[in-house]
Amino acid sequence: MKILVVDDSKLARLFLIKTLKELEPLAEILEAENGLEGVELFKKERPGAVFLDLTMPVMDGYEALKEIIKIDSKAQVVIVSADIQAQAQSTVLESGAKMMVPKPINSEKMLSVLQQLSI
Repeated sequence: MKILVVDDSKLARLFLIKTLKELEPLAEILEAENGLEGVELFKKERPGAVFLDLTMPVMDGYEALKEIIKIDSKAQVVIVSADIQAQAQSTVLESGAKMMVPKPINSEKMLSVLQQLSI
């Protein structure tokens, strides 16, 4: 299984990848540091799941989400963000994200997320 992690914070990416590897040791993890890179990697690699931050340079997560859903309307996109406001959540869910979880995401929450995704 391929999983794409998109976050401008290297530390946040490392933490998320570490948590994913604990639960899915055989997963191929792809990384991008902004939304544009994430969209390009999604086009090329077609990962089974995408973990996407919202606040990033070049292209933010809102725009990246829209572009990913244009490419594949069934894409399994999970928003992982410090912005947990109701407005942000309703916007991303309406745009096609499967769910939104607050940063940081621990192993227990990640297990729940992975179980809910159809990958």
